[in-house]
Amino acid sequence: MFYWVVKAILWPFLHTVFRPWAEGVDNVPKEGPVILAGNHLSFADHFFGALFLPRKVISLGKSDYFTGSGLKGLLSRAFFSGVGTVPIDRSGGKASEAALTTGLRVLGEGNVLGIYPEGTRSPDGRLYKGKTGVARLALESKAPVIPWAMVNTFEMMPPGRLIPKFGIRPGVRYGKPLDFSRYYGMENDFHVLRAVTDEIMYALMELSGQEYVDKYAASAKVEMIRAAKAAKADN
Repeated sequence: MFYWVVKAILWPFLHTVFRPWAEGVDNVPKEGPVILAGNHLSFADHFFGALFLPRKVISLGKSDYFTGSGLKGLLSRAFFSGVGTVPIDRSGGKASEAALTTGLRVLGEGNVLGIYPEGTRSPDGRLYKGKTGVARLALESKAPVIPWAMVNTFEMMPPGRLIPKFGIRPGVRYGKPLDFSRYYGMENDFHVLRAVTDEIMYALMELSGQEYVDKYAASAKVEMIRAAKAAKADN
């Protein structure tokens, strides 16, 4: 219920101020389990990615978002609950299994699950290598996968920026469902998981128009930080 209240409040404001647009909304099934596999450019993706859909989109987030204290903790819980985030316990090095179990439960209940295969926001607006968890979810749940591409949100609100830039229209493109039924029963084969994930990322590249980088975004972030520190030391 809270999700729809938040959406009802945000819808007119976001449409008036940012004039977002969407393509391919009809590609998302009206009922039944669905995996929305998207690129992740900005914190703004949480606002605009599901704005045009008549169905609730549930995403997975670390439990830290829901355990803070004071006013900041209250606001964090309210926001992430309001945008449909379900907490997962990522302690003890079992993040992947926790996410898989929770994701399968969400899909088993016939819901829409939004997931970012890159695992984190792009540090520079390019599309990075996807992690294979999305493939395991697709093969074990047998839910259709819809590529979910955000456009212009990096330019509007790149990582580290607290206030979005005005005058940039964010958009979202929903692609045609991807069929992986030929791989059902092969979810324990790493090469199959890699192939499924790469197919999803290729579809996202086509939809978003991003340059693809064959490395993980988390690794790219570490490299950028090291390069920045080295450049600072040289100066």
